[in-house]
Order: sequence, then structure tokens, then C-alpha cells
Amino acid sequence: MTQFHTDEYVDFLQKVTPDNMDNFSKEQGKYNVGDDCPVFDGLFEFCGISAGGSMEGAARLNRGKCDVAVNWAGGLHHAKKSEASGFCYINGVYHWHMAYDFVRITDPYADIVLGILELLRFKSRVLYIDIDVHHGDGVEEAFYATDRVMTVSFHKYGEYFPGTGELRDIGVGTGKHHAINFPLRDGIDDKSYKSIFEPVIGKVMECYRPEAVVLQCGGDSLSGDRLGCFNLSMKGHANCVNFVKSFNLPTMILGGGGYTMRNVSRTWAYETGRLVGQDLGPELPYTDYYEVSIPQLRAMIASNGLAVLLT
Repeated sequence: MTQFHTDEYVDFLQKVTPDNMDNFSKEQGKYNVGDDCPVFDGLFEFCGISAGGSMEGAARLNRGKCDVAVNWAGGLHHAKKSEASGFCYINGVYHWHMAYDFVRITDPYADIVLGILELLRFKSRVLYIDIDVHHGDGVEEAFYATDRVMTVSFHKYGEYFPGTGELRDIGVGTGKHHAINFPLRDGIDDKSYKSIFEPVIGKVMECYRPEAVVLQCGGDSLSGDRLGCFNLSMKGHANCVNFVKSFNLPTMILGGGGYTMRNVSRTWAYETGRLVGQDLGPELPYTDYYEVSIPQLRAMIASNGLAVLLT
């Protein structure tokens, strides 16, 4: 983490706990920790797991040890240069590295940016795609001034957190025209999303010709999410994963938002199956939690926001 982040901030995350947080009131104010970015037990450990998972996934892709790497614990995308934001903690500093042009490290938990930077050690161009209901502002800002990463975000726009991601935000300097934003309104369904996602990503693949792809699969774009406002079914959400996978590029799949947890877990399990060529049905294998979780585990997410039992 300290390769890209200030020692002081990382030290704060390592030391602060729910029991001693009153002793760090100044730091909490400085780094915007609290409110929507609370201190919790295991915070620093989770930061390490999240960031480490994405870096290791990228490293395995670089070494040819896998075609697709998955880190559902990663993919959080809001933190800014000097503050946490939107459930995202690890901040960044301005960082210059000859191999990466100019990069502003702003990523939450640093997992997405660190993963992309790892890919850039061996790849000339990396495509980042974000299907979270919120704009992927942290990642966009990190690579706003370089053409080695193209960021594409499909998100709710208009009086909605974080309030960024206009159509006119396209990058600056050598990064101009390498940030693509597709602002959306409430209630978009599978058919409409597909009619947007596939032509846009298809054209990006044709013109940008990335050597690797990072796909953030935020589950808050699912229908019925407690904070989201889209109307995607589980299969509509997974169609984005299928389409990106069809280009047969080294691909890293990350998690992200999602606030109706049972829907998120169903969808990410289903998408993991699709990534390995299996179309998972509603029936799950027996576990110690089977009877506690039924009938929820046997439901699919429909585009009307309801969990529809298929038995």
C-alpha cells in the first residue's frame, strides 16, 4: 500500500479500531472516515485482502497462469486523493512512474488501480469497465490523464452519489477521449441495458484494442437493490460478463457495490459459473446453512425486483 499511499494514512488504517477510534478524531476528520466510511474490526486486514487479491489476480494474468481472475472482495471505486468516500477507504497521492505515464492514485482500497498498474507492467493498454449503479469516479480520476487505460462507466446520473460522470467528461492531456461515461436514468431494464452495453463495448474493443480488461460488477445495479434504482435481472447483469468474456482477452472480474446482500451473492455465484462455462440453476448443493437459507437460496432475481421461486 505504501508504494502508492502516504505512510501516515496507511499507519492510521492499521492502528484505528472501534475501541480506540476516539483517540483518532483528528485523523478521522482529515481522512473522512466515519459516517458512510465507518471504522470496523478488521478494516486494515480487509484493505490488504482486497488490494492483494486484485494485484495477485493481475499478476497471474500477466504470467499466463489464468485467462480470467476473479476477486469479488475487490472493485470498490470511490475514494479520493485525501479522503475516504462511499464505503471506500484507501486514499492515494499523486504518483509519477515512467512506465505508467501520469497516474493519480485515488482508488478505494487501492485494489482496482493497483491491479491495473500491475497489468500495465506487461500490457500496453488496459480497458476498465464499470457496471456498478454508481459512477466509477476514483478509477476514472486515477487514469484521467493517460491513454494507457480507457475507463468506461455505465451509471445512474443526476442527483445521485457521487454526482460525477457526465457525458462530457472525456479525459485530459494524453488521456483525452480515453474516459467514456454513459449516464443513465432510473429503471433501465435488461433489454435496454444490453442495447447500450454491447454496441459501446464492441466499438471500444474495435477502436482501443486493449490487451487486458478489468470488469467491475457492482451488484447495486440489480433490480430491488436497497440503494440502487436500476431494473436489471440476474441474467441481464450476467450478460455483461458473458459479452466481455467473449472477446477472449485476459480479464479480471471484480465485485463492488450491492446492498441487498442475498441478491448480490446469488448473482456473483451465477456469474462465477458463467465464467467457467456453467449455467447454474436455482438448486444449490447441500451445506450446513441449507435449511436456514431456504427458500432464499432457491430464488432467482427477476427484473421486477422480486425474488421469484423456481421450485
